[in-house]
This record gives sequence, C-alpha cells and structure tokens, in this order.
Amino acid sequence: MNDLEQARREISQSSAGGAAFLGCFGATILAVAIAAFFLDRKAAAMLLMFQGGVALPAAFLVERRLAWGPMSKQNPLNALSIQLAMSQIVAFPVVIAMFDLHPGGVALAMASIAGGHFLPYAWLQRTNVYVWLAGGVSGGALALQVALGSAAFPWILILMTACYWVAAPLVYREARRLTA
Repeated sequence: MNDLEQARREISQSSAGGAAFLGCFGATILAVAIAAFFLDRKAAAMLLMFQGGVALPAAFLVERRLAWGPMSKQNPLNALSIQLAMSQIVAFPVVIAMFDLHPGGVALAMASIAGGHFLPYAWLQRTNVYVWLAGGVSGGALALQVALGSAAFPWILILMTACYWVAAPLVYREARRLTA
C-alpha cells in the first residue's frame, strides 16, 4: 500500500475513528468521578491511574464491533498508529509524581496528557474533532482546577467524560463519511 490517503482511510475503518476508545474511557473515567465523591483523594487518584486497565480491553472489544474493515499488515501507518496510541505512556511519570506530591492534581495531569495525546489523531483520523477534544479536555480541566481548587478533581473527570462522549459519535460519523 503506497497511497497515504488509502492508508489513513484504512485506519479510520479499522478503528471506527477511535469512537470505541472515547466511549469506554469515558465510562471508566465517569465511574472514577462518581467514586471520587465518596473516597479520599489518594484512593480516587489511584483508581484514576489504573482505570485504563478496564477501559483498554473493553475498547478493543467494542472497536471490533464498531469497525467496518481490518487494517492490513502492510499499512505503512500501522507502526505510527501504535506509537500515537502509546505516546501518553511517556508522560505517565508526571502522573506518578503528582500522585506522590499532590493526589488531587492527578485529574488535571491526566486531562492534560490526554489532551496532548489527542492532537495527532486529528491528522491520522482526518477530523478536527480531535483538535476540539484536545482543547476541551485540557483547557477545560485547567479552568476547573483554577476555579474550584481542591474540589476540582471529580468535576474534571466529569468534564472529560462529557467531552469524550460528545466526541465519540462525531468521530465515528466522520470516519464513516471519510471512508464511504
């Protein structure tokens, strides 16, 4: 496969635009947000740090249901798509440091990392929804942190969920449109 647009089209088909990941991560983040109203910050921060252990396998399962075509092993963007998906792991030491220094800041750190993580998907998935998602998640989290201070933790997670769940059907629809 030599055509870049065809390679990107195939990625959108095989991933349903990333909608499954947004939906599943939104669900687990919301569960942590609800728990955060009842748990101390350290316990809630720990849950947030590890909610991906539930969201990731669920997202892969849902993606198989939503996607409408496999990605070929010869797709030249295969390695890049994996690297983009895993890019946020290099920022995870910041989350660990925040957990150690101030567990209440873990939600802001996670939202900031997620926001940066979404930007390259605007190019890969060929939709500006990811640009708006990145800004909404990271900028909104910062605004909530400044406005609410130590009470911001669960509200940042609710904002993240809302952003993810608004974006999920939009990226799915865009992927469908662009691959038709």
